Amino acid sequence: MSAQPVHQAAGSVAAIPKTIDAIAVALSGAKRMAFYAQVGQTDAADLEGVIERWWTDALLDQVPGREDQVSAALDGRGLVGLGDLAGRLGVPLAAE
Repeated sequence: MSAQPVHQAAGSVAAIPKTIDAIAVALSGAKRMAFYAQVGQTDAADLEGVIERWWTDALLDQVPGREDQVSAALDGRGLVGLGDLAGRLGVPLAAE
């Protein structure tokens, strides 16, 4: 039995195992340090939540242009109204 290569669809991000080491490898230097610090200060009962939060952040960091998108949203640029979004998706908004 041999390992099969993982094929990613265009625009998708690579899977990251939900382990401390895999998450740390996927994070940039400053985020990695913050992650390790938080893991080291968290008790066993809360560790799963810390891992979940940072795993999600590590996945999102792989999205091309994420920093620009976050900056634009924080600056109020390129935002789409709920009505416009519903129209684009073909989903009717509930009557108020």
